[in-house]
Amino acid sequence: MAAQDAAVDSLRDREIGVEQEHLDRVYHRLEEKIHEAEFLMDDAVKRGQVGTPGALAERDAQVFRAGIHLNRLNSEFEDFLFGRIDLLLGKDGERGPDGAYTSVEPADDAVRGDSSADIAETLHIGRIGVLDSDYAPLVIDWRAPAAAPFYRSTPKDPGRVVRRRVIRSKGRRVLGVEDDLMRPELTAYLGGDKLPVIGDGALMAALGQARSHTMRDIVSSIQAEQDLVIRAPAASVTEVSGGPGTGKTAVALHRAAYLLYQDRRRYAGGILVVSPTPLLVAYTEGVLPSLGEEGQVAIRAVGSLSDEAAGVEGATTYDEPAVARIKGSSRMLQVLRKASRGALEQPGTARRTADPDGQLSFGDEADETAGSGEGAPATPTRLRVVAFGARVELNADELHRIRQSVLGGTAPVNLLRPRARRMLLDALWNKSSGRGRYTDPELAAELRSSFDEDVSTETVFLDFLNAWWPELTPRGVLAAMADEKRLGRWARRVLNQGEVRRLARSLKRLDREGNGPLSVHDVAVLDELQTLLGTPHRPKKKREFDPLDQLTGLEELMPQREETQRERAERLAAERTEYAHVIVDEAQDLTPMQWRMVGRRGRHATWTIVGDPAQSSWSDPDEAARARDEALGSRPRRRFTLTVNYRNPAEIAELAAKVLTLAMPGMESPSAVRSTGVKPRFETVRDGDLAASVREEARRLLAEVDGTVGVVVAMNRRAQAREWLAELGERVVALGSLEAKGLEYDATVVVSPAEIADESPAGLRVLYVALTRATQQLTVVSGERDLPDEGGVPDLLRD
Repeated sequence: MAAQDAAVDSLRDREIGVEQEHLDRVYHRLEEKIHEAEFLMDDAVKRGQVGTPGALAERDAQVFRAGIHLNRLNSEFEDFLFGRIDLLLGKDGERGPDGAYTSVEPADDAVRGDSSADIAETLHIGRIGVLDSDYAPLVIDWRAPAAAPFYRSTPKDPGRVVRRRVIRSKGRRVLGVEDDLMRPELTAYLGGDKLPVIGDGALMAALGQARSHTMRDIVSSIQAEQDLVIRAPAASVTEVSGGPGTGKTAVALHRAAYLLYQDRRRYAGGILVVSPTPLLVAYTEGVLPSLGEEGQVAIRAVGSLSDEAAGVEGATTYDEPAVARIKGSSRMLQVLRKASRGALEQPGTARRTADPDGQLSFGDEADETAGSGEGAPATPTRLRVVAFGARVELNADELHRIRQSVLGGTAPVNLLRPRARRMLLDALWNKSSGRGRYTDPELAAELRSSFDEDVSTETVFLDFLNAWWPELTPRGVLAAMADEKRLGRWARRVLNQGEVRRLARSLKRLDREGNGPLSVHDVAVLDELQTLLGTPHRPKKKREFDPLDQLTGLEELMPQREETQRERAERLAAERTEYAHVIVDEAQDLTPMQWRMVGRRGRHATWTIVGDPAQSSWSDPDEAARARDEALGSRPRRRFTLTVNYRNPAEIAELAAKVLTLAMPGMESPSAVRSTGVKPRFETVRDGDLAASVREEARRLLAEVDGTVGVVVAMNRRAQAREWLAELGERVVALGSLEAKGLEYDATVVVSPAEIADESPAGLRVLYVALTRATQQLTVVSGERDLPDEGGVPDLLRD
């Protein structure tokens, strides 16, 4: 067994080495091309020294061409190789301008009678095309016709493609490879050796080449149902449901690539892929490579989806289940609407001081109050200005009426500031002596205009306006909600006192400006607040003059260098708030507030929704369904169901089905199509030492499987589990139950099923997910709460 595992490890490492060797060749060639472009630039300067008109014109043209080429090479020099396809012999031998064969369909004799075939051509796909010194393709530009099969090929309609490989790299280093087998029924050879297959493709190859005709029929069924989803028309909502191991995520991601390549103009607005956790995002990025220089595909976890709008870099902290249910519920919308307006007023009493004539004036410091944080100045309660030689004053009641009048509409709070300013001036004008000074309309209008200009530029008025109607930020309002008394007023008749207390306490970690660690559920709250508050218009900054721009004599000849393709991609991603197509992975886990956040990014989009109700970790699926329907609107829907579990062995699927029966009676699990003969293993904690028991079992599994081992614990044990397993290396991953969604490991250790099931109302569904992560082996470690029997089987998993 150990020898077999070592062989598999060696195969993976060898294939990474193969791609590394090719990448080294590509970078060597790129460096040669850069040197060539630099040589042309130098040669052009020498030509210009001749001084004849013809030499000068030739210099100018050569500099222009070399400059464009050099800029392009430099801007695409890093991280541009991401894919590979291995193809059968084509029907003809014609080559295109990029050096690749143009035939789409395989030759009649490409596959031999014994279902074997030779790979006739291998193409690497990247951001730009690169030819070697003999003009053979080292890299095919992803936009070229020869690259189309990388995106369009499916197991149902593979064309010439036998194997599609995604290459993950960072800089000049290849980190990993993942294969999709388009023709699993073939035995393909490359250079006389059997074509190696890494990852899920290896599993499909094993299934497709099984001797049983039944197994081959099942593989055909998998290919057919997945292909229907990938190629489904996009002018609506495509809903895909399926249990664990049915390939929902992979199908959705290949659909993104297919749609974008089929209709690039339509989806130039971008495709957004939403995943529930950062761990799943990392997996997703490995399956779906970059699709071009304009950043058309954005892959985000819900904890980082709102970074453009609310200043969130990404949240990975999880609230305790009771708090998460409050923040994720639709009820939060009512609380936030009141908070976004109520946060304008800071509690406390403004300090009043007397002028020499005994009159009160605004402009003094306010008392420090607890409010939304220590040191927060109280909202001023009096405004006094000088107009027409006299003092004009608005008292607290008048200011309150003005505020309520301004807030009477539904416009975002920050966008109401101009209206508040205008109504303050109206109120001051009405109390001034200037109102009845002229009966002539023109003179009266002129006097009023002069009054507004004089008053609105006074320091006292400007200071008052900034304090009385400050510009609110989402983080600032969220921090204000940490004040239990204020939150209680805003949440009256929406949350009970216990919920108010828990919510306020969960936000105590933020300072007065809202800086501090955010939870995943805080992000949707911040995004909602951004909508309720609005962003005031600010004029664009003018580009500063740089005298160095005029120091080169080639300025007029060289194309203006504004931004590289990658810089443009990053800018578009940062500026984009809506998308042309939205893909939601593990959609059953989105809370109502998260659905509102995602829905704002797809108001005019087509959608692909992927999920499984049986895996939902949200306590009220009906409430989430209503929010999802609101986000999708009245768009027509197409529904598909994936029925075949080709990842989990039947032995593991059978055990998980027992929990599914408890969690959702009547729900059928997908059919597992393979059996390993290895039944799940049950262990109990030895000598009361949970850490040692889990570590020992993880170490045993490392020796049994060639890949990764996932250790799934209840959410409150995440930090502990990482400490337990730190010494075992990178192949062991410790994760909380909610983080396991969508992920797969060669072997899995599920720790204390009772703890996972009891941590939330959806705990049994979460446990079902945890039990379906393994592709080969599963171990369940039981503690006292699990009430294990003599064989170590916990109460929840017994017949």
